[in-house]
Amino acid sequence: MKVGYKDLGTMPYKDCWQLQQSLFESRLEQRRRGEQGEDCGTILTVEHTPVYTLGKSGKQSNMLISQAYLESLGAEFFHIDRGGDITFHGPGQIVCYPILDIEKLGIGLRRYIEILEQAVIETVAHYDIKAERLEGATGVWICDRGADGTPQNWRKICAIGVRASHFVTMHGLALNVSTDLKWFTMINPCGFTDKGVTSISKEIGKDVDFEEVKRLLVQTLTKLLTNE
Repeated sequence: MKVGYKDLGTMPYKDCWQLQQSLFESRLEQRRRGEQGEDCGTILTVEHTPVYTLGKSGKQSNMLISQAYLESLGAEFFHIDRGGDITFHGPGQIVCYPILDIEKLGIGLRRYIEILEQAVIETVAHYDIKAERLEGATGVWICDRGADGTPQNWRKICAIGVRASHFVTMHGLALNVSTDLKWFTMINPCGFTDKGVTSISKEIGKDVDFEEVKRLLVQTLTKLLTNE
């Protein structure tokens, strides 16, 4: 099975959302027509201009600033159709939108989300960052360990929120590479008030090659999806 890839560079959220919708509907139409073949869809990567997005089950109260102040910062806000609560997308963050037919790939939705998480875990491990899953909270997390091994100071390095219909996916993940984390102080990230947010650069104390991280992420994700 084959998975394509397209890097969109920098793009406003609304334009990218419309592109996602178009590819998503096209993939659904292919399923309705019963089209076969090796093509399972496309992975999109993009860096957004500053934007906050709220998932379909999210709470508006997790946005901590007014619309007027948000606009004064040059940011946008969208209420969208993915799972999850509120998050931020902006410069220094790799956003990855796989538009895929997961039935063709032979996986279910739960396994698909596990693959997204695993791709991030393996990518950040390249920078000697130990990331993991946190029960009851989607995404990829980092924590400190006490002397007795007890986890503490949980902080999210990658948010995950997807939508799936008739085995076709859209939305995806957002990995903080060198994101200005001040943007997250204006929300309760993903609805949490007791956990933090971090980035690759913050964890290792230096800048990293954004394009290198992107290549690693896409290569790892593609390999996990196709078992190659």
